[in-house]
Amino acid sequence: MRVIDHFIAGRAGSESARHGDVFDPNSGEVQARVVLGTAADLDMAVAAAQAAQPGWAATNPQRRARVMFRFKELVEANMDDLARMLSSEHGKVIADSKGDIQRGLEVIEFACGIPHILKGEYTQGAGPGIDVYSMRQPLGIGAGITPFNFPGMIPMWMFGVAIACGNAFILKPSERDPSVPVRLAELMLEAGAPEGILQVVHGDKEMVDAILDHPGIAAVSFVGSSDIAHYVYRRGVDAGKRVQAMGGAKNHGIVMPDADLDQVVADLSGAAFGSAGERCMALPVVVPVGEKTADALREKLIPAIAALRVGVSTDAEAHYGPVVTPTHKAKVEQWIQTGVDEGAELVVDGRGFSLQGHEKGFFIGPSLFDRVTPDMTAYREEIFGPVLQIVRAADFEEAVRLPSAHQYGNGVAIFTRNGHAAREFAARVEVGMVGINVPIPVPVAYHSFGGWKRSAFGDTNQHGMEGVKFWTRVKTITQRWPDGGVGDAANAFVIPTMG
Repeated sequence: MRVIDHFIAGRAGSESARHGDVFDPNSGEVQARVVLGTAADLDMAVAAAQAAQPGWAATNPQRRARVMFRFKELVEANMDDLARMLSSEHGKVIADSKGDIQRGLEVIEFACGIPHILKGEYTQGAGPGIDVYSMRQPLGIGAGITPFNFPGMIPMWMFGVAIACGNAFILKPSERDPSVPVRLAELMLEAGAPEGILQVVHGDKEMVDAILDHPGIAAVSFVGSSDIAHYVYRRGVDAGKRVQAMGGAKNHGIVMPDADLDQVVADLSGAAFGSAGERCMALPVVVPVGEKTADALREKLIPAIAALRVGVSTDAEAHYGPVVTPTHKAKVEQWIQTGVDEGAELVVDGRGFSLQGHEKGFFIGPSLFDRVTPDMTAYREEIFGPVLQIVRAADFEEAVRLPSAHQYGNGVAIFTRNGHAAREFAARVEVGMVGINVPIPVPVAYHSFGGWKRSAFGDTNQHGMEGVKFWTRVKTITQRWPDGGVGDAANAFVIPTMG
């Protein structure tokens, strides 16, 4: 059986005897085994990064940008193969896999502008004969711990900016779908990055803890569930690292009475059920304002959900494919049962879905709940599957309060034709990313991505200028070039001022 190994110093290599299963979600069969690495494996990767990083940091930004340009070209040239590889391990349909990779490439495109982005500040004549300037310098070695749901996009969000800024980067992807990250590292090497600048190590909690504790790693970026994000943040910070840890989400879509319900239903179909709901920016909660709006929306949602096509990843007509593992399928189905037990009305039940010829695949049909209330566990927690919940709001104030009071604050959307309502909502809602008639408000690459509350731990968001700030540190220089005369010795004992 195929074994997926680390990519360390430009080649495979591991001292671990432990392995994990990599499934084909479409068939339910194990298609490969992935190495579950050790602290010794990480030591090898850190040593390779330490050897390569000083020379990479000394490479001028324009030459680093050329490597990023070449990497972008190589990923585009290999797009079809990468998408097939991604779909075979994750289960998302091919078109969605291409979107995953393309969204990551948008951050690579941003990173190609690093010569301009890294320009510092300069003040001439800040004091008598004194100039002050600043520069951004790389941290050294960064690490990324990424989730299964975007094995192409999220790694590129992290390593694209980090490497362009002059750092070496060690990636620990999800062990559920590890092949695309390894292939991206191979392409980065082919693009001209030195061996050791982008490496991939596989593993479970043992590897995560090794990364968080390793003194050679200066910064860690993480995306995953909130409990683990909190753990990563605390342990990494305690070890003296800079850490950004993005957690879970329960994004709401507010539907005002004046919204175009046909457009809303079309948007919800993709935002709630696309990629089988396995997105941190999915829209699993819809909040219609007023009973009339709720009843009309429900009436339109039922036939739209019935029309969704669930199929294998290679089915070009499928709206979404299987979930990633049998364990995750069982977890989502248990959440559906929890919703029933708590008294929500299960309007459409996606459990028991079976695809002819793929009966052992990890498929779940779309589910719809109505009359979900904020006290229900199934509302408070992240389901991460093809499940849409209707939470009815009496008025605009309640619609603002629901996402604001939730433990997660990743994304939110409002659907309305009323500019004042949209403006008021965007200003008041306590959520990090807001969409106005945009169901999945993921910012473009030159802005930044990040939620609030238990959706994010740390003070700096991902990609854009926030990413540059995270992967660099500022050095400020105050300089004076004396004209040959001797200054006032008495003033040498006084705090310098620029008067």
